[in-house]
Amino acid sequence: MEVAVLDINGKDTGRKADLSNSVFAIEPNNHAVYLDVKQYLANQRQGTHKSKERAEISGSTRKIKKQKGTGTARAGSIKSGIFKGGGRMFGPRPRNYTFKLNKNLKRLARKSALSIKAGEQSITVLEDFSFDTAKTKSFTAVLKALALDDKKTLFVLGGANNNVYLSSRNLKKSEVITTSELSTYKILNANQVVLLEGALAGIETNLSK
Repeated sequence: MEVAVLDINGKDTGRKADLSNSVFAIEPNNHAVYLDVKQYLANQRQGTHKSKERAEISGSTRKIKKQKGTGTARAGSIKSGIFKGGGRMFGPRPRNYTFKLNKNLKRLARKSALSIKAGEQSITVLEDFSFDTAKTKSFTAVLKALALDDKKTLFVLGGANNNVYLSSRNLKKSEVITTSELSTYKILNANQVVLLEGALAGIETNLSK
């Protein structure tokens, strides 16, 4: 699959980038995508939620009324969850939400996500660029030149570039990552995926293992 390479002014450089069919043109595996996105979101959860149960709140343990003859249900403690101020029944407890997925499945999910974006023509290949200083204005100019200033974008760099990263950090709709940080969720969460030329080899190498 060949895609035109653009410069930061949105102009065609006249060069073509060859995107591997084994990465960008496979039959998407929807279940693999679902599992990888589910794992990503689960890993974001802290799992520190906690509510006090009846054994953990302060209060008297005496029997609050006699067992029979009141016409109401029997009750043994004011700390019961049915009373105001009582413990919460079956409340949340701290837990770990993470779960394991095999590397091959995660690779398949990322290739499926890239293939989906390629099929939607939502992948742009951009020549490598850098900024002399970190300025949001410089990154915004690139977005406007590519007509992406009103879309959620994901820029994938071949390696760390601090000035480009810092220039994009204030923009809510744009994210800059390296090839090692690429995930199925981030690919699908963006309206347009912008791949720098230097990132293509790394992506294909990582996903072809």
